[in-house]
Amino acid sequence: MPTEDLLTAWTALLNRCGATDDPEPYGRELLRRWSEPQRRYHTPEHLRAVLRHVDDLAGHAADADAVRLAAWFHDAVYRPDRTENEERSAALAVRALTAAGLPAERVAEVERLVLLTVTHAPAPGDRDGEVLCDADLAVLGGTPEAYAAYAAAVREEYAFVPEPDFRAGRAAVLRQLLALPALYRTPAARERFTAAARANLAAELETL
Repeated sequence: MPTEDLLTAWTALLNRCGATDDPEPYGRELLRRWSEPQRRYHTPEHLRAVLRHVDDLAGHAADADAVRLAAWFHDAVYRPDRTENEERSAALAVRALTAAGLPAERVAEVERLVLLTVTHAPAPGDRDGEVLCDADLAVLGGTPEAYAAYAAAVREEYAFVPEPDFRAGRAAVLRQLLALPALYRTPAARERFTAAARANLAAELETL
């Protein structure tokens, strides 16, 4: 799928945030990362969806542009066989945004938000964290068909994991999500996604 719309959005975002260097070359580098061959779900289409949900929830955020920047970087480093992807993505954000000339305070906020996607558990009152986590988890509340496509893509990313091990690991993730007191924190996402997300998660768990 063409990504010029994403590059345009990136360039506008960085310019709006006060970049002192041309954002376009690094935007292309980010999109190259998001398009790596090992990705099946964590692709430019996922980035596009997260950014769209951030826009929908932006009224809840304290700094919506910081959330958008974090969305761009939250899976910029993605290797399914490694466990430090979020940490490496956060470090990449710090390097790239500092080089682009963005203020240190906003860079630090983006770093914090990217690291928050390790747990998807923002503290109460963390409005930016709530928006980013809800946007990232919105896929869980899609139609059954869309959710099935998401789950299949995740399995493809972990094709190197034997089926019994994948089933056990995936079931643990689903149980952890279902055990959360709230899957979504923003009022709009809670209302829109909660019922469908719980039904989708429970249905997938039954197949494992």
